[in-house]
Amino acid sequence: MLMLLTRSIVVFALLALSGCSWFGGKDKDADSLKPAKLVKIDPEVDIKRTWRTKVGKGLGRKYLTIAPAIVADRIYAADGYGYVGCYDRFTGKRLWHTQVPAESGGFFGKLDVMDRTDPSFLTGGVGAGAGKVFVGTTDGDVYAYDAESGDQQWRGEVGSEVLAPVAVGDGLVFVQTIDGSLTALEGETGVIRWSYDTQVPILTLRGTATPVFDGGVVYTGFANGTVVAIKADNGEPLWEHRVMLPEGRSELERMVDVDGSPLVSGPLVYGVAYQGKVQGLRRADGGLLWEQDVSSYLSMDQGYGNLYVVDDNGVVTAIDENTAEVVWRQEALWRRGLTAPVAFSNYLAVADNEGYLHILAQSDGRLMGRRKLDGHGVRSPLIYREGTLFALGNSGSLNALEIEVR
Repeated sequence: MLMLLTRSIVVFALLALSGCSWFGGKDKDADSLKPAKLVKIDPEVDIKRTWRTKVGKGLGRKYLTIAPAIVADRIYAADGYGYVGCYDRFTGKRLWHTQVPAESGGFFGKLDVMDRTDPSFLTGGVGAGAGKVFVGTTDGDVYAYDAESGDQQWRGEVGSEVLAPVAVGDGLVFVQTIDGSLTALEGETGVIRWSYDTQVPILTLRGTATPVFDGGVVYTGFANGTVVAIKADNGEPLWEHRVMLPEGRSELERMVDVDGSPLVSGPLVYGVAYQGKVQGLRRADGGLLWEQDVSSYLSMDQGYGNLYVVDDNGVVTAIDENTAEVVWRQEALWRRGLTAPVAFSNYLAVADNEGYLHILAQSDGRLMGRRKLDGHGVRSPLIYREGTLFALGNSGSLNALEIEVR
């Protein structure tokens, strides 16, 4: 009980310290804590909205990051209050929607003042695969819906809050929970096949990595600062690598969460820890190949031979995948509460707490374009598919966008 209460207090204390951003650095100077003001740029691209629709009631006042999911010609999106909808990804037309049964919010919710004023309970999603769509809840339930019709297929229980989308592969559904567990559910029934558990530090960020399934192996990160590779069929750990060891006197200084999903690319796996490092690892055994000092709790992306990382102060950094050298840094979006970066074509996209979408050049990080998408901000990860960028705003606005050179 004490651990859960302490986590809740830390979340709100850090939010207060960081102003409009999420978990900033340690600089106590008042000016350094303020988000950077947007400066005028000469746009090199046009950001055109092809369609926009509303997804339920939005994400509410909690720090929810419910990402949409795309399968074929459909996009699936959810709000924080149990609404799940399916849309044509080319037109935005709603094809079906359903409502997840309301829940109590669990013990954590009873301790949290914000939970009592905001009854959102759908906290993990959206995952998709094997003909189903998956969402997770505060009470530790996973719901599976038929991707074609929206009919509920099953409900599985994983025992703790789900804060990230599930991964799907080899007939299994992989669910990560806030208590430091990774659970594999049978894809057809929701019955638990295996569970892998880690020890959770006293204080953690409120979030978890999204598991990555690839080639019969599940890769993920945990709040204790580790990245692990686990056999998908039986839960046997293949290797475990510690990205960052806790350092400092206080529990706050010792937080080293790996909340960004591991990036699996060919023979390599990349991981990053909060108050830690970006590391390149051998996929075969988790051996360290290189590292660079960057602190982040967001997932990374890659392109142009670079890794792209948004650090905990909103600095966007490009790191050479082979040499680990910093190629460029863009500091114009300092402390604006950026989303994880998405690389496509020649561009890199991020959105911020004020609802702006920013387009950067992958080559040198210069700002190429900007557009306001949602007056309540954007927290959920952006998604790119076949020429279209999708962004779910905090108010529930789902936007389909195309980037065109001027």
